[in-house]
Amino acid sequence: MSAILRRIGLTAAFVVSVCLAGGHAVEAQSGEPAHDVELAAAMRVLEASLKKARELDTKMNIAILDDGGNLKVFVRMDGAFLGSADIAMKKAKTSRLFNGPSDALAGLSQPGGPLFGIEASNGGLITFAGGLPLMNSSGEVIGAIGVSGSSVENDLAVAQAGVDVF
Repeated sequence: MSAILRRIGLTAAFVVSVCLAGGHAVEAQSGEPAHDVELAAAMRVLEASLKKARELDTKMNIAILDDGGNLKVFVRMDGAFLGSADIAMKKAKTSRLFNGPSDALAGLSQPGGPLFGIEASNGGLITFAGGLPLMNSSGEVIGAIGVSGSSVENDLAVAQAGVDVF
């Protein structure tokens, strides 16, 4: 058990050091546009989103995905709805898979719409606001953020705060 606790402590120290280290969010070390979300950039996005959630006095679930749609960073704030964890991840996934805001599919996925039922594809999608793409300096989508836990407007504001620092 103590080995596990030491490892958790080392991981927490590493995460804190990455947060403090800074660095470029959207360019690789070579000066070329990044092709994936680096951990340091994901942590800055997370911190900005958490700050906005606190300003709005709301409890959020925040998911940040990499270029492949894999979970890079996730946090559930104390007191955030348990059910919103999955929603945050699916908003980010929807944004990454379709290279745009999660709510871009909303009108198309309504009954009678050309994409009706799309929410059931890809292991589940969410077609309302709160998922936004993360783009590199060339405008290529290289990841996404998804936020859930409050009103749709607050979810979007918290996600946008993260995008703004990316």
